[in-house]
Formats: sequence, structure tokens, C-alpha cells
Amino acid sequence: MILAIDIGNTNIVIGCIDGEKVCFVERVSTNLAKTELEYVVEFRTLFDLYHISLENIKGSIISSVVPPLNNIIKASLEKLFHHPPMVVGPGLKTGLNILMDNPAQLGADLVVNAVAGLHYYGAPIIMIDMGTATTISVVDEKKNYVGGMILPGVKVSLDSLVNRTSQLPRISLEAPRKVIGRNTIDCMKSGIVMGQAACLDGMIERIYEELGYEAPVVATGGLAASIVPYCKREIVCDNELTLKGLGLIYHKNVE
Repeated sequence: MILAIDIGNTNIVIGCIDGEKVCFVERVSTNLAKTELEYVVEFRTLFDLYHISLENIKGSIISSVVPPLNNIIKASLEKLFHHPPMVVGPGLKTGLNILMDNPAQLGADLVVNAVAGLHYYGAPIIMIDMGTATTISVVDEKKNYVGGMILPGVKVSLDSLVNRTSQLPRISLEAPRKVIGRNTIDCMKSGIVMGQAACLDGMIERIYEELGYEAPVVATGGLAASIVPYCKREIVCDNELTLKGLGLIYHKNVE
């Protein structure tokens, strides 16, 4: 069993993987102010919650888009397991052929998602990750990572809307009863939820046009379940995609 950790701007996604089975997926807030000991306590609490013994954890792997937190998380894992974790980055084998202008600029989370997408869904594949930013990654029929898009995340858009207007209230992320809202809150819900769903549908359509063929679409991330059900295109929600990718990369490098 290994521990997989994906450090995002808003949340840290944590899971234990036994073979190809993800035993659990949990999220904690990303907090640069926490010490390594505080993260040790958080990890220990999760293991206790799921009745997992530390002795059963044979290794760990991290992907991160928050570099200032990397050393803190690495140090906390070394305190727990007495061996350093793998970190997704240069020098680690992924098996992914990246056709970007500068492959080194590709975020670790996007690499991990693409590895999992290829393994579990085949090529071609389109992957959507809905977190602080909404990212779309495209792997073509020849298994090449050909690029993608970065959009403002759902909550980033909502926070910007509320913070920059005087009369719009904070709302929960849920769909309105109708697309055409009849009050301020329903109008906002429609704009955020239905608007993001329509955006994804439109981006997928444009990707198909540029590729010249259609491809399966899989979505992951903390906000995917709030938006994907309202898309007209068929999109598979896979909340475990990133952790599965981390597990695959770990075993590629251990073996």
C-alpha cells in the first residue's frame, strides 16, 4: 500500500492505494502556515479514521503545484515513514510523450491525470480537472500529450463576481431550478453552474474540430460533481483519477 498526495492551490488530495485500488480519497485545506508536525497529525488522523496501520504503507508519492509547501509535506512524510517520498517532476519516469513547446512547464497534476487517463480510458482522451483553476488536457490518438487549456475555476469566478460587485450576495454552488432565473440568487446560480457547463461543452466541441475526431472525456477535481451533470456532452466523473495516476507513476519508478 502507498500514500498518494496531490497538493493543489485550494486543497490537498490524499489517498491510500493498494495495487490499483484506491482505499480512500480525502481533501484537506492547503495551508502554507502549517508546520510539518501539523501535517503529520493530519495524516495520522486519516490513517486512524480508515484503520490503516503505518506499517502497511510501503512508500509515498507527491504531485504539487504549490512549491513552497513541497519541503514541508516531504519532511512530514519522512517523520511518519522514515523514508523520503517520490515527487513528480524531472527525472521521474511517467511514460508520457509531451508535445508542448516547453514540456518542463507542464504542471505535475496534469502529467499525473494524463498518465491515469491513458491507462484507464485509452487514447485519444480529454481530461478536465476542476479545482482552483479548470484545466483541460488533450491526448491524441497516437498517445501524445498535445496541449490543453486553463480557465478560471468555478469558485474563482464566483468569488470575483461577488467581490467586485456591491449588491451580489455569496451563494452556494448548486444548480437553479430553471436556466432563466427569476431572482438574483437563481440568476447567479445559473450563470455560474450552467455557464461553466456550457463552457465545457463549447470547449469540447472546439477540441473535436481541431483534432478532427471525437474522444472520450473524463473529469476530476473537487468541483466536477457540481458542474458535469449539467453538461450536454457525455463526461465521465472520476474522483480518483489523480491518485490513480500517482499510483501508476510510483510503480513505474519502483519497478
